[in-house]
Amino acid sequence: MSLMTTLSYALPHRLLSSMARALAYSDNPRVAQWLIDTVTAKFGVNLGEAADPDPRSYRTFNQFFTRALKPGARVADADPRNLVMPADGRISQLGRIEDGSIFQAKGQSFTTAELLGSAEDAKPFNDGLFATVYLSPKDYHRVHMPWTGTLRETVHVPGRLFSVGPAAVSRVPGLFARNERLVCHFDTSFGPMVSVMVGALLVSGVETVWSGEEIPHYGDRITRKDYRGQGITLERFAEMARFNYGSTVIVLLPPGVADFAPHLDAEHAVQLGQALATLR
Repeated sequence: MSLMTTLSYALPHRLLSSMARALAYSDNPRVAQWLIDTVTAKFGVNLGEAADPDPRSYRTFNQFFTRALKPGARVADADPRNLVMPADGRISQLGRIEDGSIFQAKGQSFTTAELLGSAEDAKPFNDGLFATVYLSPKDYHRVHMPWTGTLRETVHVPGRLFSVGPAAVSRVPGLFARNERLVCHFDTSFGPMVSVMVGALLVSGVETVWSGEEIPHYGDRITRKDYRGQGITLERFAEMARFNYGSTVIVLLPPGVADFAPHLDAEHAVQLGQALATLR
């Protein structure tokens, strides 16, 4: 086990996340520019795709990190039967949910019920499909809709804040079902669809387009928000939420409705709008 993964078990996750949040939202020019310059250089951020390519124009690091893309930088797959990739990043894993279990890495898995915080919520996805997309620090950090859906409910599941980098994913049992996360339930033309915004070490902040900041507002119990009847419908490829830093999004689909794009597999680099799956 790596030193960072080992330390993750002992580190005060929420304290560190709160400290990192203070830095990310600091409007001290020296702090903001140091963070922006460090991340840009270390991870090779492509600012040429940003709506505002000038790194000096961002007042805080969080504004830089959640930057918009310029028009046309990403487009939705042209086939109207295709669900689209929800984010830039890399496929961590994808496949079938087997006996209620989602594959994380060799020797590691977790149940759909654990991920969603409810056995009842997990039932529609038994034998369905899952896709886990990891967003690295260099990536565009807004998450979009794979398919048109009407928001039914969100579920904030408190938890730990382990790193979601490859080393931690391969070594921390049930990592994605242990980290703090926001579960977003949608009703679509093919049935239920879930997008899970998974927090990470120093990366707990999540905002949605319908209600703003959802995390961090740390709690010790699962919190549900019912949006039925409010008519919040988001179109395929529309922005859904964003990470204040970066993390992982997991998409769940019910059985028998779609097949993954044949070229996709673990470790595959992906971009927002590319084909994720094709409806049957």
